[in-house]
Amino acid sequence: MNIDDMVMVSIDDHAIESPDTFKYFPEHLKDQAPKLTKHPDNPEVDAWVFQGSAVGTAGLAAVVGLPKNEWAMDPTTLAEMRPGAYDWDARVRDMNANGLLTQMEFPTFAGFAASHLAKLPDRNLVNLAIKAYNDYYVGDICNAYPGRFIPMGVVPTFDIDEAAKEVLRLSKMGCRSITLPETPYGVGLPDYASGYWDPMLKVMVDTNMVASFHIGGGFGLLKRPESARIDDMIVLTSTVSMISVTDIILGGVIKKFPDLKIAMSEGGVGWVSFLMDRLERHMENQLWTGLDCLPAGMGPTDVWKKNFMACYITEPSGLDSRHRIGVETIAWECDYPHSDSTWPYSPEKLMGEFIDANCTDEEIDMITHQNVARFFDWDPFKHTTKENATVGALRALARDVDVTPTTKAEFKRRYDARYAVA
Repeated sequence: MNIDDMVMVSIDDHAIESPDTFKYFPEHLKDQAPKLTKHPDNPEVDAWVFQGSAVGTAGLAAVVGLPKNEWAMDPTTLAEMRPGAYDWDARVRDMNANGLLTQMEFPTFAGFAASHLAKLPDRNLVNLAIKAYNDYYVGDICNAYPGRFIPMGVVPTFDIDEAAKEVLRLSKMGCRSITLPETPYGVGLPDYASGYWDPMLKVMVDTNMVASFHIGGGFGLLKRPESARIDDMIVLTSTVSMISVTDIILGGVIKKFPDLKIAMSEGGVGWVSFLMDRLERHMENQLWTGLDCLPAGMGPTDVWKKNFMACYITEPSGLDSRHRIGVETIAWECDYPHSDSTWPYSPEKLMGEFIDANCTDEEIDMITHQNVARFFDWDPFKHTTKENATVGALRALARDVDVTPTTKAEFKRRYDARYAVA
């Protein structure tokens, strides 16, 4: 396959919320809506202020396009980011420059699975913020750029009946996925086997909605020494994906909901082959435990291949194990605008690994877009013909997009000029 003929769909990218994200907050309560402003303790950086809590954007969440010597975890401002991080028109142009047809966006301030919002005390206001976010992203943005974003919503995980209602509402808006915590007990919620989540999971199955588990929320489960560096978190977060899948399979969740679909986000794929081998051996060898957690006639690998999908950014060893994992369960991600992103050279990175792993054209199509289309029930060519959805066709639309590294100072100069900052 020629690199320009690939069709690329990513199921893990991130929105740095723009100032108008919560514009659908009820008018009579607008003064209590989340607002993007200067951080009350450090006016040099931005912060979302909601219910008296100020949350900044960690710099590492939006370093795409910056020289690597300027990467850092320190909070930052929109002015020092590449505009594609927060401006949707610019995002689509950056997607074109990368030859990327479609992304699925996880929130940033709201938190994966709305975890940041869920910590705040006034849950009525949190519910309103969740609905406003969904109306903005699933409603406005995904409709404004048809076919370019897979709609994914957030729900109030602290109120499962309201969460179930929101899933139903989102399904009527065309939403295809809900971001949920990978290990709920890691963020103070009951585990998936507890029964707490059942009313919402039932609605998700009934509406054919995919649960997307993003790494990060369960990292606290991995006890690290006080001497651990930030590198530990960056390298080891994917370990929790294996814990999460083990929880779901051994906890009997799939036995209870045989048609539940779960996408593992940013955890990579290589661990899947080891985990399936381990689970298969355990269930054959440790019969004495009386474990009865799977649908009748199915083994752990059968469940993985029917109910799960994993995605990777770059992972040669994962591709080498693709037949044990199940090629049909593997997807790809861009992770824009995070530090792991391969933008703007994702096609080159992808194709290089495909060639090294001796992937066939059929396997390349499966991993780059067909598996996602099937799993998420998402037609990538509904709004864009296949001929116009390829790497080559999209990049042809973006020849004027500058993809060279740009300093924070230069981004800020352009931002100030654009918004006429005095």
